[in-house]
Amino acid sequence: SLHMQGRAVDVRLTGVDCGKLRKAAVALQSGGVGFYRKSDFVHLDTGDFRTW
Repeated sequence: SLHMQGRAVDVRLTGVDCGKLRKAAVALQSGGVGFYRKSDFVHLDTGDFRTW
């Protein structure tokens, strides 16, 4: 997995809406951006650009 390779993180920032964080990450058009609303975090990785 990209997490095990040190190429991915799951991010939650206190006081920052995860939807806004996801939108900012998608705007970069780089790497993977996964949004897990129920878990309240955003996955970011260094792979090809894609979203889920």
